[in-house]
Amino acid sequence: MPPMNFSAMSSFDPLPRAGSRRLLLAGCFLAAGFAAGAATVKGELMPVPASLQFNPGRLAVAGDFSVAWRGPVDPRLRDGLGRLLDAVEQRTGLTFAHTAAGGFAVAADAASAALVIECAGPGANVPALDEDESYTLEISPRQAVLRAPTATGALRGCATLQQLLQGDATGWFLPAVSISDRPRFPWRGLMIDVCRHWQPIEVIKRNLDGMALVKLNVLHLHLTENQGFRIESKKFPRLHEQGSDGHYFTQDQMREIIAYAAARGIRVVPEFDIPGHATAWVVGCPELASAPGPYVIERAWGVFDPVLDPTNPQVYDLLDGFLGEMAALFPDPYIHIGGDENNGVQWSANPHIQAFIRDHGLKDNAGLHAYFNSRVHAILAKYGKKLIGWDEILHPDLPAGSVIHSWRGPQGLADATARGFATVLSNGYYIDLCHPTWEHYLNDPVPPGSPLSVEQQKLVLGGEATMWSEWVTPETIDSRIWPRTAAIAERLWSPRGVRDTDDMYRRLALVSRRLEETGLAHESYLGPALRELAGDGASAADLRALRDFTDLLEPVKNYERGKQQPAANQFTPLTGLADCARPDSAAARQFAAAVDRLVRGSLADESVSSGVRASLADWKSLAQTLGSGLAVRSPRLHEAAPLVQALTVLAGVGEEALQVLASGRAPAPGWLPAELARLDQAAVPHAAVEFPVVAPLRLLVAAASLTDQRGKFSAEAWRAALQRIAFPPPGNTAAP
Repeated sequence: MPPMNFSAMSSFDPLPRAGSRRLLLAGCFLAAGFAAGAATVKGELMPVPASLQFNPGRLAVAGDFSVAWRGPVDPRLRDGLGRLLDAVEQRTGLTFAHTAAGGFAVAADAASAALVIECAGPGANVPALDEDESYTLEISPRQAVLRAPTATGALRGCATLQQLLQGDATGWFLPAVSISDRPRFPWRGLMIDVCRHWQPIEVIKRNLDGMALVKLNVLHLHLTENQGFRIESKKFPRLHEQGSDGHYFTQDQMREIIAYAAARGIRVVPEFDIPGHATAWVVGCPELASAPGPYVIERAWGVFDPVLDPTNPQVYDLLDGFLGEMAALFPDPYIHIGGDENNGVQWSANPHIQAFIRDHGLKDNAGLHAYFNSRVHAILAKYGKKLIGWDEILHPDLPAGSVIHSWRGPQGLADATARGFATVLSNGYYIDLCHPTWEHYLNDPVPPGSPLSVEQQKLVLGGEATMWSEWVTPETIDSRIWPRTAAIAERLWSPRGVRDTDDMYRRLALVSRRLEETGLAHESYLGPALRELAGDGASAADLRALRDFTDLLEPVKNYERGKQQPAANQFTPLTGLADCARPDSAAARQFAAAVDRLVRGSLADESVSSGVRASLADWKSLAQTLGSGLAVRSPRLHEAAPLVQALTVLAGVGEEALQVLASGRAPAPGWLPAELARLDQAAVPHAAVEFPVVAPLRLLVAAASLTDQRGKFSAEAWRAALQRIAFPPPGNTAAP
């Protein structure tokens, strides 16, 4: 797995205490910053269509709602319509007309039907990169008409219809709209790592349903890794039998996944990571490694030495047989070979390999890697497949037609496209690193002012959210993927000018409910997880308090969890506070917005400060309840004790800042550094979680320190002063 190189990131900006300055920008000067010039969206759809106009009126949806076809009826579209109508029945409680065989009835007369679907052609049997996904949708008070050139486009329109459905006191309805829609990028993916923690077929299926709702069209499965070989090979059974602990997809199961995805207009791209990340390969076939075995499956996380030996003819014999077998199994034209993070230790230590490099004029290990990739490219071409790999495969000798999957940032994207290679971006979309939604949302493969030439921009195929699985189980993985990935889906589908983060969050809360309806467990997992943490003796009041407390927390960002929990491995239960806390705390975001309104307006405005004061009082009460209750009684929550104490401190600092603001007078000398130091101490993570409310509290303290000088500043200078005080560069003292 490629770790995130933050020095090269296009959107993320790591800072001490989980990027507090960036959180400040998001929560506290959002209206003056990111939303400026962005297109504010009317309605609830996500992704936002390319062209959307709401018209007067609405189309009623009742039990007599009927559907008719015009043009070819693709089986995928018929099934897609069935899923749509089933979702509508489930949400509304209505019962539509069914056939004797159990399917939904189709009206004979299109003129009188409530919904008419016109599909010009069935499209390809297998979803393709260049497939036409466009559609139009016209809804009037009389009828809805969905038109598309292909079944896949019609499926995208069905997803829009599913989101458009609304209800009020008068009943269920579809608003009158005119939509003309097509995606901005053709490659819009989600990568799921099933190796570090095994994710069975039911996890994959429910995430495919979520992907279809938000119009993602590529499922990238990371199938081989140091911790597991997760695909059955009939030609080389030792690979999955000895490298998987018995957890792998049979070929029949994989065909089931591929068919399930195709029915939703989603491609499945497999990844077999080579030559590095290869421990699970060489557990069963140690003769392929660059150093003598034996090998065992890795249980911890990190970059390990085992790597295939590019000088060994047996390596290419096995890869030819295996990749040929996989080429027959996976219909997509692309096979991902990984190619990342070969640390070169085994190659450098092997005299035979170093002699091979010299004898073949390959110069160094990078040249040997390029030689290996060329051999693999030829094997894939033999079976009609195209090669895609991570940034590290880029080399002057990389065969034309390969695709670079960029995880290292804008420079990698620029280098690849400058050499004529198509690219897919994942830098900035690493959802496993638990960054807030807005950071992913504003990360654009081709942002405004991109340095890429017009021709280079054409080579950017799109992007993928990446769900590496060190810290997720089948029970928790949905909570790390959703709903944030819906915002990434919008970035890859919608026009570039759709960038209003406030409106994104408004619509994200709504689409999260629709995602739940597809069967995703990103919300439903939490209740059982909290009950497990609390223990059998917890009351309903205890559980409410624990839920409120967890809602104020976020998991630590980036790779901090591995530093906080260094002994964790593949066998460690992931059932702690960090697994219950969500990556983007709505409670913290709402508090930050309230502080933002306060410090940008009149500092003594009681109507604004009262909301902040109420939150602080709630925190203090919550800390008292937990501190004398669950944090003492539950063995699982002993780790929360420092966090409960920290919450008391945070509430106290906030209340003192409000008192200073209300007085209108400068605080006592030394007050500011003392309060910021208290916040620094409370911000120290415990149990791999932290309080995102620290950032807006620093802003509140900074405003209090200047309360007697507010009138001296322009709005812009005021913001700058608060930023400088609340978040001084390292080594600088906080000063106006």
